[in-house]
Amino acid sequence: MSKILLIETSTALCSTALSEDGKILCARQSTEPRAHAAMTAVFLKEMLDECGLRAADCDAVCVSAGPGSYTGLRVGSSTAKGICLAAGLPLLSLGTPDILAAQARSEGLLPEGCRYIVPMVDARRMEVYTALFSADGQRLTDTRAMVVDEQSYRAQREEGPVLFIGDGAAKCAELLEGNGAVFVQVCPVATAMAGPAQQAFDARRFEDPAYFEPFYLKEFVATTGKNLLHSGRERV
Repeated sequence: MSKILLIETSTALCSTALSEDGKILCARQSTEPRAHAAMTAVFLKEMLDECGLRAADCDAVCVSAGPGSYTGLRVGSSTAKGICLAAGLPLLSLGTPDILAAQARSEGLLPEGCRYIVPMVDARRMEVYTALFSADGQRLTDTRAMVVDEQSYRAQREEGPVLFIGDGAAKCAELLEGNGAVFVQVCPVATAMAGPAQQAFDARRFEDPAYFEPFYLKEFVATTGKNLLHSGRERV
């Protein structure tokens, strides 16, 4: 039986989970904005303690590879690499669009007759990081940065219902609505990684923890932050 630590920090949500043979044993997530640096390692320790395990008792660590938040991806990847190097575990990675596509299926979010899943990770203004998946979760295109307009995914929308999912979905709704398009505004979560991570583990699609880097897609641009007052955390 393979136990995998799952880390998802590519967007505003800090989310971790522990799976065994593709099934979730426990999970943690925080609704506190920008909590990644403070909470990722804490959540992992809490889960291991809850299950009476050490990191070395697990079989692998899987981390979201991006694209997404530069800071979030750095925190997630450095945490995952540190655990792998310290405990001698293999490292797995999943693209953020792949996690969102899996989340759409595992959480039953597909509309009736859905033909395509379009993950949308918020970038800036009307730009998103996106890729195209079939309704059964098969990747059809590479991930790319797209400035969304009325023509985006027009051919797919004309074929029938399309699910747009991610933290960049809602801002595109006015431009892309119609023809049964459905928009689900969510952040990717670690629990959705369990199935794909197990498949990657079984196929031995391991990363080199010494040299692994997240897939940023675009260069980092520094911005001025705002004071964020709301905080909260969930135990799943």
